[in-house]
Amino acid sequence: MPLASKIRFDHPFAGGYPGIGSQPLPTDADAIDYLTRMAAADGAGVETGVAVAVDAFFRDAKESGVFSALKACCILAGARTLAGALVPVVGDAPTNVADGFVEGDYSRTAGLTGDGTSYIDSGRANDDDPQNDNHNAVYISATPLPSNVHLGSGGASSGANTLGGYDASGGYALRSRSSSFASQSLGTAVTNFTGSSRSASASFTSRVNGVSNSEAVVSQTPSSDNTFVFARNNGSGTPQSFSQATLAFYSIGTSLSLEDLGTAVTNLINRLKFALLVGENPSGLDPDTIDYIVRGYEAGGSLE
Repeated sequence: MPLASKIRFDHPFAGGYPGIGSQPLPTDADAIDYLTRMAAADGAGVETGVAVAVDAFFRDAKESGVFSALKACCILAGARTLAGALVPVVGDAPTNVADGFVEGDYSRTAGLTGDGTSYIDSGRANDDDPQNDNHNAVYISATPLPSNVHLGSGGASSGANTLGGYDASGGYALRSRSSSFASQSLGTAVTNFTGSSRSASASFTSRVNGVSNSEAVVSQTPSSDNTFVFARNNGSGTPQSFSQATLAFYSIGTSLSLEDLGTAVTNLINRLKFALLVGENPSGLDPDTIDYIVRGYEAGGSLE
C-alpha cells in the first residue's frame, strides 16, 4: 500500500515531499475543523486518505444544499477510536450513555454495532426542529432480522419520530411527527442509507433501500424528548426497542433532499472504506469505481 495516503492529514509532509510527488489534502474549512476536533479525541490525526474522504462529504453536502439542514450529526466510521467517532460533525456532542458502547463495538469501516443494551443520546430534542420541517437519517452497514429501532423519540405516542423496527420479512417502519407510521414491505434487511424528511403537514418523504416514497401521514405536535440512536426515547427519557444494527452515520435536523443526503453519505462511507481497505487516496476517483473496488475487497479480493 502506498505510504502517502496513510500519513496523518496534519503531518507536515502529508501533501507531498520534494522529488517524490504530492497528493490532495482536505480544503473545506468546516471539514478541517471537524478533523482537528476528531484528532484531539483520537490522540492523532486520521490518515490523509480518510481525511480527503471526509472533506469530499462536506463539499458534496454543501454543493447539494443539504449541509445546512444537519443540526446533529455524527460519522460513526473512519475515526481511529470510538471517542473520535462520537465527535459531532455539527451540533452538540452526543452522549454514550453510561459508557455503554466500548471500543470493541467500533469498526473504522463499518461503524458502531449495537449490543441490545447500549444507546446514544443525540442531545437534540425532537421539537428543536419545527413540526413540519424535520429530517432523521441513518446509514446502516448491517442489521439482524427481526430488528428494533435505529433512531427515535417520543416512543409510539403523538408526535413521535422513528426509523426502524421491522420484522423477519423486512417490513421497515418510519414515523415522522406522528403516532401513525408508514411501513415499507421490503422482504429484505435495510443495509444502506435510510431516512425520513417532512416539509408539509399532510405527508412526509421516506427513503429506504434507494427508493423514495411520499407517505400520507398527517403531522402532530412533536414530542419534546431527546432523540436516541440505537434505541428510541419512550418520551420520558427511558430507552426502548434497542437495536443491534451497525450504523456508520446519523443525522437529525430540518427537512432536506433525502436523495442528495443519501448520495453524499453513501459516497462518504465508500470513500472511507477505500482509504482504509485499499490504502489509496480516493480523491478524484469516480464514485462507481470506488464502490466496485470496495465490494471486491470486501469479497476477499485486492488490486495486488
